[in-house]
Amino acid sequence: MRILVWSELDEAGRRAALARPAQRSDPLLQASVRAIVDDVRALGWKAAAAHALRLDGESPQRVPVAAIAEEARRTLTTAQLRAIDLARRNIIAFHKGSLPAEHDVETMPGLRVRKIWRPIDRVGLYVPGGATPLFSTLLMLALPARAAGVKEIVVTTPPRSGGGLDPVLALAADLCGIASVWTIGGAQAIAALAWGAGDIPPVPKICGPGNAYVAEAKTYAASLPGGPAIDMPAGPSELLVVADGEADPRLVAADLLSQAEHDASAQVILVTPSAVLAEAVAAVLPGLANDLPRREIAEAALANGRILVVGTLDEAVEIANIYAPEHLSLAVADPESLVATVRNAGAVFAGGCAAETFGDYLAGSSHVLPTDGAARAWSGVSVHTFLKAMTVQTVSAEAARAIARPAAALARLEGLEAHARAADARIEEIPA
Repeated sequence: MRILVWSELDEAGRRAALARPAQRSDPLLQASVRAIVDDVRALGWKAAAAHALRLDGESPQRVPVAAIAEEARRTLTTAQLRAIDLARRNIIAFHKGSLPAEHDVETMPGLRVRKIWRPIDRVGLYVPGGATPLFSTLLMLALPARAAGVKEIVVTTPPRSGGGLDPVLALAADLCGIASVWTIGGAQAIAALAWGAGDIPPVPKICGPGNAYVAEAKTYAASLPGGPAIDMPAGPSELLVVADGEADPRLVAADLLSQAEHDASAQVILVTPSAVLAEAVAAVLPGLANDLPRREIAEAALANGRILVVGTLDEAVEIANIYAPEHLSLAVADPESLVATVRNAGAVFAGGCAAETFGDYLAGSSHVLPTDGAARAWSGVSVHTFLKAMTVQTVSAEAARAIARPAAALARLEGLEAHARAADARIEEIPA
């Protein structure tokens, strides 16, 4: 990771220091994704199966999970099964505790306005897979959906290496009450969920993270007429660490590597007012990365990383707000004082004890979070992701007579006479 002194950078240099990896917005990638999405949208199953065979190595399969989940239960250790169950329980507890309350406000005598919540009927969940099937992501998506009351959940994931469904992912599906999973990945999976393909039904909303291809497919599908809603832009992982001079360099480096190993397009950034810490983290990173099973991926991501030396912690947090990271780690002695000034982040990990890994697996909140600066306006997946709000207006006869004339006057100000007459009718037709 390159060390840069923030005060020595001009405006262009600062923009470059906080720029995401170029491959995330590669025009060739975008063109490739859009061609696949358009193909599946037009031809359905035929195109989805062809692209899956070409890119995934096998045609899409709907795989029942029960028998494969039992295989996982037989082969996993007791400690592993308990860890999965701990994650499940914490995720359920957090999201059930996050269900929104209904509001009932009498805005004036006899005029009640309520906000009520209803689950989305059917959602599509995309779970990254292949070489490293992320069973935790299925828990982080499906359990909030279940807490919200979603009845039908359609899950897609790339087939594992050699074909089929990974047993641990099947176990996660079983724990979430999901009977089957479709083994199809990439842009073709997103398009199949968006418009339906064969027995894969179309869904009104698609949720889940993925690589740059998946993120682009979600964004593109959502932009098309009749396309689905999406949870958020959720592409390759990113982590920004704000650390003071008291932070442990090995802990900081360990957190940076934990995200770097996700994807060569992942981005990790350290911002600190301590030049000593900056040098210490840079020095320890190569040794910690050296024996990682995914060393090459981590090193490729570190090549896109930055260490920024700044004047103060306040300046460091402001840089974080500009960057708007998916994950923000506050490796400082007094994290709460900085939390109050954080405006833009998908998830915040406050203090040296709060490893980002805990959030990835079992703290309880979902690890599906906005990337690429989307945290300036988007939130991570929660129970709210799978709910929609409706307002209900109840008007007494007295209230109708009281508001009819003001409503009609406002309608006529906008030149909408039929609106005005519908209000006037309440005076004429409702008995006093």
